[in-house]
Formats: sequence, C-alpha cells, structure tokens
Amino acid sequence: MTELLLRLFVKNYKDTDSPAVHSAIGKMSGIIGIICNILLFCCKFAVGFIAGSASIMADAVNNFLDASSSVVTLLGFHMAQRPADQGHPYGHARYEYLAGLVVAGIILISGGDQARTAVERIIHPSSTHLTAAAFIVLAVSIGVKLWMCLFFRNLGKRTGSTSLLATSVDSRNDVITSASVLLGCVIEYRFHINIDGYVALAVALFILYSGIKLTGETVSPLLGKQADDALIEQITQLVLSHEKVLGIHDLLIHDYGPGQCYASVHAEISAEESPIDAHEIIDHIEKETLERINIHLVIHFDPVIIDQSEQT
Repeated sequence: MTELLLRLFVKNYKDTDSPAVHSAIGKMSGIIGIICNILLFCCKFAVGFIAGSASIMADAVNNFLDASSSVVTLLGFHMAQRPADQGHPYGHARYEYLAGLVVAGIILISGGDQARTAVERIIHPSSTHLTAAAFIVLAVSIGVKLWMCLFFRNLGKRTGSTSLLATSVDSRNDVITSASVLLGCVIEYRFHINIDGYVALAVALFILYSGIKLTGETVSPLLGKQADDALIEQITQLVLSHEKVLGIHDLLIHDYGPGQCYASVHAEISAEESPIDAHEIIDHIEKETLERINIHLVIHFDPVIIDQSEQT
C-alpha cells in the first residue's frame, strides 16, 4: 500500500535526498493522517457517547488530537520547504523538527486530559451500555492504526524525518490504547466488572510516558546533538578515499534540518602540492560529497611537510 500511494502521489519518490520529494512525502502522509484520524474520531465518539464509556470517548479524543498532529506535520513540511533568506541563510528545514516537538506536546496534552477524565470516572463510576458496534469500531481502529504506524515508520526511515517517526510512535500508542480499551470492554461485558476508568487511566499514563520520551528525542536535534556515527564515518571515508588527502581532523557537522546538513573539516595535503592543485582537489571532494550524500562540506587545506627520509 505504501509503494502504491507513493507512486500515485509523489513524483520521483525514490529520490528521498531531494528536498522536493522529501516535502511531498511529508505532505502526503499528513493528509492521509488527517483523513484516517477524523474518520476514527467520528466513529468512536458516536459509539462512546451511546455506550457512555469514558475509555472509548478518551480514545476518540485522542484520535481528534492525532488529526491535529497531522495538520501540524503538514504545516511543518510546508514551512520547511521555504527557501533560505537573509535572516535564515541555512534555510527553514528545522521547522520539521519543530513540528515533531509540537506533536510531542499534543501527545502530552492528550495524556493529561485523559488522565483527568479517567480519575473522575474512577471516583464517580457509572454503568456503560456496550453494543456490537463499539467492539467492531475498536477492532477496526486497531487495524487502521497498526497500518498507519508501519506506514509512517516506513516513510520516516526513508526520509530521515523525525516528524514522521514521531507520528509513527503516536500511532503505535493508539494501537495499544485501542487494544486496552477493547480488552476492558470485553472484560466488562463478559464479567460485569466496571474497569472503564482504570483502563482509561492506564492508557493515559502510557501516553504521558511516550510523550515525555518523544519530547526528548525531538528536542535533541534542535539543541545540536552529535551527528550519527555512521554519517561521521561516511564523510571520513569519502574524504580519505582521495589519494592526495593524507589525513583529516576537526570534522564538525551542523544539522539545520533534513536536506540541510553542513560540515567542515581540515584536510591534510602535502605542502609540495601547488595551491591551485590543492584547491582543485578540495573543490572536487566538496562537490562529490554534495552529490553522493547531500552534505554541504567545506574543507580547510592544511599543508603537511613530508619528511623525505621517512619515505625512503
């Protein structure tokens, strides 16, 4: 299904290094998230209201907030596509990270609100009137959310998008949420034990835990976390693959958002090379790095005097 949607709605979808493709994938995923979550919200709200179930209603509200999260994701990808300007010479790609942080905030708000509702239901329990429709809607919701989790995770890994990966985590939480609510409904229907409030509270606590964890993961790149070891090794090997480069040091990588990664490094080249030749070597490596791994690399030439006696 993922491949089919990409082929239908994203031109050149395999070129995930392209900012245009990256943005198109993000926008498509945002629209799909909005449609799915609004439909789930309407169905759950209706059956939860009829049944008088706090856990189903809480699950419905969670889907409504997920739709809001998808709107935020959509806006994040749209704003991240804005070109660089005088005030932001490195572009606006970090809007995508901010969108992921907002999604995490929405998850925390959702968890807090559901916890409050659950505690009220525990203190003031009331009977529920579960119908077959409630069980069917919850079962369908689990299937839809499981697909959405895998869908967003797949796209997140393809594009390296923290926003999509955050949405995938949120969808995974919804699978657990709806499964817990369904289990609670089955127990209450079968054994006539009112655990609706306790199930809602357990779900809320899990959502709060996931929101706190996700907040840390989305804040980290905004604070300038260390680059991935694999990326450091990739840049190192690419520069050192040129025989004229004798060594490198002081590699620095700055992440300004997906597709906007800048790096600088000191490359050691024999002092016997003419400045013009050394400049051509550096230019070639910088262009190759941009073409192969989409990193804007700036190389500082460090002339090295080679001891001829050691060579012999």
